[in-house]
Amino acid sequence: MYTVIVILILVVSVLLGLVVLVQNSKGGGLISNFGSANQMMGVRQTTDFLEKATWTMAIILVVLCLMSSMSIKTGVSGSVQDSQMREQIELNTPAVPAPTADAPAE
Repeated sequence: MYTVIVILILVVSVLLGLVVLVQNSKGGGLISNFGSANQMMGVRQTTDFLEKATWTMAIILVVLCLMSSMSIKTGVSGSVQDSQMREQIELNTPAVPAPTADAPAE
């Protein structure tokens, strides 16, 4: 499940990047020279669609990221790396001598 979510995150990220690159900047750029032609061809509807697509993909990306963090397998035993790290720590930890019951008398 985690792998599927990660693949979806990559696809949505690429699509989001492409949609953002297609949009016009706030300054207008080259499009400001052709302002009257834009109204005639219906470019305003295109920008509305691109803005809605951007917000939709951003929300989908956030939801997928949250789902991926929840789908990581953790539990009582933890992941494989956690168990290997615990074993390594146990092997390298020196044995501590138990305290003796005989205390020196003063």
